Amino acid sequence: MTDIPAEHRLDSTLDLMSEGYLYIGNHCQTHQSPLFKARILFENTLCLRGAEAARLFYNTENCRREGAAPVRLQKTLFGVGGVQGLDDSAHRHRKAMFMDLMSPQGIDQLAERVNTEWQRALPQWEAMEEVLLFKECQFILCRAVCAWAGVPLPEEDVERRTHQLAAMIDGAGTVGPRHWQARRSRHDAENWIGKLVEKIRRAPDDYEDSETQSALIRFSLHRDEQGELLPIHTVSVEILNVLRPTLAISRYMVFIAHALHCWPATRPDINDDEAVHRFVQEVRRYYPFFPVAAARLRHDIEWQGYSLSAGTRLLLDLYGTNHDPGGWEAPETFNPERFLQREVDAFQLIPQGGGDHHVNHRCPGEWITLRLMEDTVRQLGRMHWQVPEQNLEIDLSEVPALPQSGMVLREVRAPRD
Repeated sequence: MTDIPAEHRLDSTLDLMSEGYLYIGNHCQTHQSPLFKARILFENTLCLRGAEAARLFYNTENCRREGAAPVRLQKTLFGVGGVQGLDDSAHRHRKAMFMDLMSPQGIDQLAERVNTEWQRALPQWEAMEEVLLFKECQFILCRAVCAWAGVPLPEEDVERRTHQLAAMIDGAGTVGPRHWQARRSRHDAENWIGKLVEKIRRAPDDYEDSETQSALIRFSLHRDEQGELLPIHTVSVEILNVLRPTLAISRYMVFIAHALHCWPATRPDINDDEAVHRFVQEVRRYYPFFPVAAARLRHDIEWQGYSLSAGTRLLLDLYGTNHDPGGWEAPETFNPERFLQREVDAFQLIPQGGGDHHVNHRCPGEWITLRLMEDTVRQLGRMHWQVPEQNLEIDLSEVPALPQSGMVLREVRAPRD
């Protein structure tokens, strides 16, 4: 067996935080290896990148999720008791609850709501000297996904709830005030959703019509493998696992505008669905979204000539796998045409996880992400907008990352038919 390269430091957490999305890729490059050992949060951890590493990571016979995610992420991003921490039949049963929302009809309904919010926002944007696209897209998505999920959202609460959902994302991997704000936001949001769940459970017979059941109703009345209703807190966590990831698509919306501006030669014909899809796939590959995923080995295994021990925590580099020079030609070049004659591998393009959506821990909302991103390309392609002088640099040491300016637009005009 080959010795696993190791970082010879008492703890590498600060290195991970300072290097951000590039940490694992940088050190894999240094060690000339697809994996290396490091102590992260004072625990021995194997850091991996690449398609073969993803195949190992998403093999449910070899890896489990229970006890893998750091508590600080559970208390902010994922929620305690959510689907991300389940394994085997419990995971598949809970995951099916989410997958039921992902029918073509369900995705169409959400996309229509997002489009309605775009059209509502455009006259307001036309009257504004500057539009901070990131902020405005968050409001669009919060209104749309709450309506789609059946979560009441009075207009006077839109800003507060949007900020709560955003804080869970922004502060998840940080320390200090941002992290504690993320925890407070999760606590308040779970209480908000919990009260709605309690209301439904007081009169469940009023919600029997499955044809009109929203995510809020379905999740509130969902039963586990033993036939028991989920705890109210768990339902709150899972409803937020619908709302929060949808809000996160606002980052991809900003990245789309960034790409359209920075690489105008790659702009797709918005009437060419395949060209729009290729552009979106390249945005998902090229730009930073979620940096890593965590799992634990179920048992001792041999992989790629290395001996890996049961119970070891794995960190899979999602961003680094999307930029792995062993899997992508010129990975630091933005080039949608790379998808022209390339089948997308479920373990090579993994911004939202890898493997099978039904079985593995691959985001069930990935199809929603693709649809809303494609619609965003078309919206921005039809609109008139200018990009004033601003700091468009994306600092990959910041997690989650965005253009420093948040993407400011001027002279926004709705399309004139």
